[in-house]
Amino acid sequence: MESIGTWWMWAGFFALVLVMLAIDLFAVGGGRRHRVSLREAGLWSAIWVGVTLAFAGALWVWLDGSAGRETATTRTLEFLTGYLIEKSLAVDNVFVWLMLFSFFGIPLELQKRVLTYGVLGALVLRTLMILGGAWLIVQFHWLLYVFGAFLLLTGVKMLWLADARPDLAANPVLRWIRRHVPVTEALHGERFIVTLPGTNGPVRALTPLALALVMVELSDVIFAVDSIPAIFAVTTDPFIVLTSNLFAILGLRAMYFLIAGMADRFALLKYGLALVLVFIGAKMLLLDVVKIPIALSLTVVALLIGGAVMLSLHRERRRALPEPRRDDGGGR
Repeated sequence: MESIGTWWMWAGFFALVLVMLAIDLFAVGGGRRHRVSLREAGLWSAIWVGVTLAFAGALWVWLDGSAGRETATTRTLEFLTGYLIEKSLAVDNVFVWLMLFSFFGIPLELQKRVLTYGVLGALVLRTLMILGGAWLIVQFHWLLYVFGAFLLLTGVKMLWLADARPDLAANPVLRWIRRHVPVTEALHGERFIVTLPGTNGPVRALTPLALALVMVELSDVIFAVDSIPAIFAVTTDPFIVLTSNLFAILGLRAMYFLIAGMADRFALLKYGLALVLVFIGAKMLLLDVVKIPIALSLTVVALLIGGAVMLSLHRERRRALPEPRRDDGGGR
């Protein structure tokens, strides 16, 4: 598969990822027990977006000098579109995390620890899935149509079940773990595994914090099945697909804490995300019939997400208005 990525571009990208992770995890204390403030979440969200835009700018400058203006503009728009799609679909993941932490009773000061390991695991899993997906598409081009049909059906299902809430207590993975592995009822601080006294000697048991981490990782795998094919609808260049996807994942933890306290205000966002999947799925199915420009795809995705956000906020403002006073007919 042809790619704009040279060996040093791949090396530079992964070096940048490692540096940013090191700053987040060690300089800022990403793995310690810590209650993330709205200001801190907003600052890190802005930093991650800024780094992403700087990377896009550097990519454009390099390609403009080495491959020409048209290639530079096309590839940079592909990167930005893929990033926006992944960032948008990740919002649904945030809503799932909110439900998971509420279900397991994980306090805010411990959520950052779970998400730290969750994001690290997601980076590895996404890399393997993207490289594997790129290889499969090279070998079997018709898989793009399978991905397109899957995304289209997923979008329709999301529209139909937008207000449904999953029954986490009946989740088969959780039920299997509880049947086969000892699990404590209460949290034990930041620990994922504890040793408890038993009738036949000490017993190692998982804590609810460990169960929350398992479900966070599982939710990311499930959402990756949607988001990765969606980016392949924009471009099949592995370098563009991987960089746009991982940049979105790196900023996901900060985005979670930024919108966690405002999730109820974006009630219509799920409909916007569903329409994005429908659009991307249709785009993939029409791949060899109608060539939709990258700039148009970026515009449509931005309008769908932005429109859903604006409509959600407008509805919340309408609900916050006081009820109009009614005349009881008594003339007073």
